[in-house]
Amino acid sequence: MYAKITLLAAATALSACSGHMMMKTPEAPAAVTVPAGNKVVMKTVGIGELTYQCRAKANMTGAFEWVLAGPDAILYDGNKMAVGKYYGGPTWEANDGSKVTGKQLAVSPNPDSIPLQLVQANPSMGKGAMSDITYIQRLNTVGGAAPATPCGAANVNAKQIVKYQADYVFYRASM
Repeated sequence: MYAKITLLAAATALSACSGHMMMKTPEAPAAVTVPAGNKVVMKTVGIGELTYQCRAKANMTGAFEWVLAGPDAILYDGNKMAVGKYYGGPTWEANDGSKVTGKQLAVSPNPDSIPLQLVQANPSMGKGAMSDITYIQRLNTVGGAAPATPCGAANVNAKQIVKYQADYVFYRASM
């Protein structure tokens, strides 16, 4: 009987603590490090596609480049459960309907993949997982680099889709 009570008490204490466990801040290059005073509140893995469009370079007659037209990814938690989506804007939207957009502050190159990124969040919309997010990091990118195929006058406005994966780490201001 004593063993059952002790085991039950330990399980209860463990479950009570699990909701308040601090998530570790991931290591990142200085350019995409989140400012002090913010804490990690959610980590996800985005798996999806990036659409690129061949466009004329601004102020460069006869020059063309692949430009990111938009992302389309599903966000998964550590248990591989879909918890939201990421799409043009840029917008991160949780399954609870809350969402946040943001402005890119910095990037750090990642060979053969899209760069790592630091985004400052705009005020969130709706109440839920995305409420009060202050910063978003894109880390551990795989794939997603602009197409290697030529972009020129012959295929201007053409679109190509590239597969990618990245970790998205969400922060809130520390209290």
